[in-house]
Amino acid sequence: MFIDSHCHINFPELAEQMPDLLARMRENKVSHALCVSVDLPTLPQVLEIAAQHENVYASVGVHPDYEDTPEPSVDDLVRLAATPKVVAIGETGLDYYRLEGRSIEDMEWQRERFRTHIRAARATGKPLIIHTRSAADDTLRIMREEQAGEPAGVMHCFTESWDVAQGALDQNFYISFSGIVTFKSARDLQDVARRVPLERMLIETDSPYLAPVPYRGKLNQPGYVRHVAEFIADLRGEPLQKIADTTTENFFRLFATAKRCPASSD
Repeated sequence: MFIDSHCHINFPELAEQMPDLLARMRENKVSHALCVSVDLPTLPQVLEIAAQHENVYASVGVHPDYEDTPEPSVDDLVRLAATPKVVAIGETGLDYYRLEGRSIEDMEWQRERFRTHIRAARATGKPLIIHTRSAADDTLRIMREEQAGEPAGVMHCFTESWDVAQGALDQNFYISFSGIVTFKSARDLQDVARRVPLERMLIETDSPYLAPVPYRGKLNQPGYVRHVAEFIADLRGEPLQKIADTTTENFFRLFATAKRCPASSD
């Protein structure tokens, strides 16, 4: 069995085909999925999907790309994280990729939001889901300053260097690989995927984005996480079953409040 540790199946293009998505998950032996929050206005949809489907879990958080959106406080996040089936805080982090004429100094609002999420994770004991893009140094620095390693967490959709991966591993974080690792151009990332200890690895789709080969350019979905696992197995020269079993165990170790569905061992 495989687990999609990060997806956005509440987004309209996927939510409208939920029965088919769940069927394809079963066909591809994807037993569970974590539907990840990106802002507070759409959080009810995330929570509803998790409540309706035994094998879907939820997170609570506000993505760094969402600037004009309600800003959560630590208390807000702690309260929302107590909702049944919420297993993580995030996604959160830093994204300096599109500064749009602004300087990095102008992104203090992102850094403050990131700190808020880390503090909520420490208060709840639930792991963090971290997004970082063109901001690795600040991301690792704030993680250290706020002691993000105590609740631990995952660097999702990882695309950074081995040095950044090592910095996150040193802080008790897991590294999650998406369909990007299957792209021919992703040679540096593939080297990271070879080097990350398997016991600290997760797999994901980040759907509806970043569909893996052979579906690159098409709408992504949780069932496609199997292709990420297959690619990593070939890359590392390890049996696919070992990748599947270990990443599944890693998911339940990190997201400790998630429970296995009875059918997940079929």
